[in-house]
Amino acid sequence: MQRIGLLLVGLAALGTGRGAAQQAAGTALWRVAATTLPVPAALATGPAAVFWNPAQNDDSARTQIAVEAIQTPAAVGASGMLAAVRVSTRSLGHIGIIYGRVGLTDLARTMDSPDPIGSMIPVYTFALGANWSRRVGGTSVGATLAFHETRLDATHADRWTIDVGASRHLGERLRIAAATHFLSSLNANDPAQDLYAGLEARVWQGPLWGDRAALWGRYGVAFGHGFSADHQFGLGAELARIVALDFALVREGSYGSGDGDSWRPIAGVRVAIG
Repeated sequence: MQRIGLLLVGLAALGTGRGAAQQAAGTALWRVAATTLPVPAALATGPAAVFWNPAQNDDSARTQIAVEAIQTPAAVGASGMLAAVRVSTRSLGHIGIIYGRVGLTDLARTMDSPDPIGSMIPVYTFALGANWSRRVGGTSVGATLAFHETRLDATHADRWTIDVGASRHLGERLRIAAATHFLSSLNANDPAQDLYAGLEARVWQGPLWGDRAALWGRYGVAFGHGFSADHQFGLGAELARIVALDFALVREGSYGSGDGDSWRPIAGVRVAIG
């Protein structure tokens, strides 16, 4: 529920600073979507991961298409989707188009009683953009230019963002990554944007049940958004590059003074087919 705290601030601030409040509320909705990631956002990989780090350079296929669904419990009421199409070219690297939308449902209008009246209240944000990435030396770099629209009931705000990211392997055991998220100003305390960083280290590798297995340790941080930083500590186990288990503990910063910091677990399963 902390992830929609800033959204509620935006709803309350529609009368003053409307554009900035709505942009911050839209980013808060994307932070709800980010809670589905079992790895730090800077370390996320895959075609749809360009939403979190533009530096994606998977050469396993010339054309890649990804669609991800987002659905939260009814108590939060957020849902959405991410979609990306990327093509590998010889001269430019990887280029693609991304689209994402996330919103809140079941927000009813009321008057003097809790009974709903009229239509539901629309609250959503969407992003449409273009992505580019390629390898420069031993580093993957990328950039995404995107248009955003956020709507809170009858009002809406538009903006453009440009994000950059990088990811680099240091030998076979270590990977570091960093990215901006929805950057539209140089303000280091803007609640409408985030800065991501992550570190991944292989802590063990060896045979298991006749196949290759590996264990990874991860750390990620999200900061530069006007409230306490979010910290993520995780482990990942991979067997034969087919099945992987990811687990993390996330310490979320509060949107207020920092007294409301909390911990939450998150887990994921990855299965490769084909």
